[in-house]
Amino acid sequence: MSVKECSHHKNKKGKLLRKLCACFLILSFIVLLTFLIIWAILQPRKPKFTLQDATIYSFNVSAPILLSSNFQVTIISHNPNKRVGIYYDKLDTFATYRSQQITYFTGIQPVYQGHKENNVWSPFVYGTNVPVAPYNGQLLQQDQSNGAISLLIRMNGRVRWRVGTWISGRYHIHVTCPAYIPFGNKQNSLYPGIPVGGSGMKYQLSQRCSVNV
Repeated sequence: MSVKECSHHKNKKGKLLRKLCACFLILSFIVLLTFLIIWAILQPRKPKFTLQDATIYSFNVSAPILLSSNFQVTIISHNPNKRVGIYYDKLDTFATYRSQQITYFTGIQPVYQGHKENNVWSPFVYGTNVPVAPYNGQLLQQDQSNGAISLLIRMNGRVRWRVGTWISGRYHIHVTCPAYIPFGNKQNSLYPGIPVGGSGMKYQLSQRCSVNV
């Protein structure tokens, strides 16, 4: 008699477990389907960035291959979404030369970007006696002698998406803007410089940046 009762209890537990698993699978499917439908309706897209201009105040290479630089860049961010807002929780701007960071990080204040809105940032990017790797030193000095240099202006940080009252978790964002700056050639026909203040030279770039989120 006791053996039959044990078998009966085991069957009941097995049926209950199967029902729970089935309910979990159905619930997971509904949640996933809802997410996909919402995603298809909203069609969220990553923001677009443009490097509008760069103003060079100083750019000097000294022995033993130390770089001191000071320039200001204007970067425009555009939110292409109609229903999705973007929180920029953190953005650090800096410059690199041939994969080497050559300036300090310059932070940008956190900001919310609404639907179809633009944000314009003009951070100063600078570094004092930044050591340059030996394999880049000769090329950097050569570029300085030629009067033009190719840099990458980068922005790294974290963003969140907002739909109505719902706000997502944080995502990493990486922005890369190529910048060809003829800082020693004021008469360059493609990138003519505009004098700013006593020592600055402003160059209009209007360069589209790549964005990874």
